[in-house]
Amino acid sequence: MPSYDSSRARFRFADRHIAVFAHLLDGETPPEELWESLVELQRIGLVGEEGELAPLLRDLLGALADPMLLVQIEVTGEHGPVNHGVVVGQEAVFSHDGWPGEEESEYVSIEPNTLVWELARKVNLHRGDKPEEGAEAVRLATTMAALDAAFVALEEPGADDDAARENVRKALVEADPALRDPDLGRFLELVVSLNATWRITTAWDGRHEGQESTMIRALAVWDCGPLGYWIREQPEEPIMPGQVGPDTPLVLAKSTAGEVWEKITDLLPDKEELNIQGE
Repeated sequence: MPSYDSSRARFRFADRHIAVFAHLLDGETPPEELWESLVELQRIGLVGEEGELAPLLRDLLGALADPMLLVQIEVTGEHGPVNHGVVVGQEAVFSHDGWPGEEESEYVSIEPNTLVWELARKVNLHRGDKPEEGAEAVRLATTMAALDAAFVALEEPGADDDAARENVRKALVEADPALRDPDLGRFLELVVSLNATWRITTAWDGRHEGQESTMIRALAVWDCGPLGYWIREQPEEPIMPGQVGPDTPLVLAKSTAGEVWEKITDLLPDKEELNIQGE
């Protein structure tokens, strides 16, 4: 069920409720499959009997109807993928957080100058140990088929830690004979230690070489707990449907929390890249 907290202008909506608002903003009657969602919104007083929208929704719906920037965050962990995001409107910025197993997301207004902090929070970015001076860059290369095989092996029931590691090693050797120690051992430990994978995608109607066009930037990272953060360089984001197959290269580069923070910052457009009303 949708709900709201008027004291903090917080809302809990599912995608189907947002779809109802979209139809009402366009002056349309929501289709039959959204009637139940419409009734739920009417029950809590956010939509009137004739489709009137509560004044409390003005800032949120204004941002959703006319966004300058959309940010999508997909975090995949133990409970599967969970989606979060941020909508930057002309006059307000709203962040929304999902929850594993829940249909609704919580929408809350944030200050524009906290945007990078908000994105870092959503992916649970934490400071790590400072890298040693002169430390060599570390990259691991294999294939998506090897990764899939490792995940299947890791899910075999009844295996203790040692047995799980041995199962993953065997799966990796079979799937990618070119992957050898020390990289084989490193990749094995990354898979075993993986807390979550996440990707952030930003999109906006911008300017490129003087022309208006849709701009997209994206970043994909592995959070491997004690083994730190690893940026997925290949397959490179954003990934289009059907672009990735078993033979697609998988390349991971060791990173730091500071470097990841900078890359998150780089996902956001500069003011001159945006089409801002009145300019």
